[in-house]
Amino acid sequence: MTKLVIQIPCFNEEETLLTTLNALPAAIDGVEVIEVLVIDDGSGDNSASIAREWGAEVLQIKPNKGLANAFRSGLQECLKMGADIIVNTDADNQYDATCIGDLIKPVLRGEADIVIGARDILSIKEFSFIKKILQKLGSAVLRLLSSTKVQDAPSGFRAFSKEAALKLNVFDNYTYTMETLLQAGAKGLKVVSVPVRVNPQLRKSKLVKNIFSYVVKSMKTTVRMFIVYRPFRFFITFSLISALLGLFLVGRFLYFYLLGQGNGHIQSLIFAAVFLISSVQLAIVAVLGDLLSINRKLLEDIQIRIKNFELKNKNRL
Repeated sequence: MTKLVIQIPCFNEEETLLTTLNALPAAIDGVEVIEVLVIDDGSGDNSASIAREWGAEVLQIKPNKGLANAFRSGLQECLKMGADIIVNTDADNQYDATCIGDLIKPVLRGEADIVIGARDILSIKEFSFIKKILQKLGSAVLRLLSSTKVQDAPSGFRAFSKEAALKLNVFDNYTYTMETLLQAGAKGLKVVSVPVRVNPQLRKSKLVKNIFSYVVKSMKTTVRMFIVYRPFRFFITFSLISALLGLFLVGRFLYFYLLGQGNGHIQSLIFAAVFLISSVQLAIVAVLGDLLSINRKLLEDIQIRIKNFELKNKNRL
């Protein structure tokens, strides 16, 4: 029996939550049980009461700890509820809930561990031209860094297999979208994209208060997570760049030296030494980072075993 849990992170969404809940499908081919979990992230309105009256399970978090924490807590609770597949959607009814069936099909068929709902960014009227370009650019960068073929990296409309939910960890306090993609690529989880539709905007985004702030925070998260999950690639890249600059300066000095003008270019050797020493240091950091990543993977394996053990004991009770 396949059980789907639809999780909805929520923060002061009393005006849109009921619309979102009413739009959820009552039945989906290939799924026998559908349950809904609303993660109330310290709301100060009636969001939790609305969810309970509708019939959803409610996980309350106090005080407000942000979207990433709500997403992480939701995954853990969905696993405790016995979910085989988890769908994450927004409480503002941004995503067309009729697409949930299409979203989970690759997971049901065993073709994917994570499915990202890809919006047609260019056709969304509420998005400015700059935002559309940045969304496309951001997705392209994430495809390169995560080694996945994701089409809409910032999309929060996602489906996760039980295995993926067990393996994912969210450390960032701002957003989970970029981080989970980088983890998926590093952990060998299969990620696919499926086209989804969106509904007319009911409210402005609470996460993206202004484009500049969002871009800066997203870049910080991406770089931080890339260092965590791809430390060797990150540091060895800068090591090679530094080495090439150092060798270029050495070559420049030798060129002028052979022309009899070496006395005036000693500074090239000084800068070359700085770059070459930096290259060696960065290479050492790359190796150490790789060793630490091996230790992290072992700890994550232990974490997964503990989670599975706890879930099995809970089901027995």
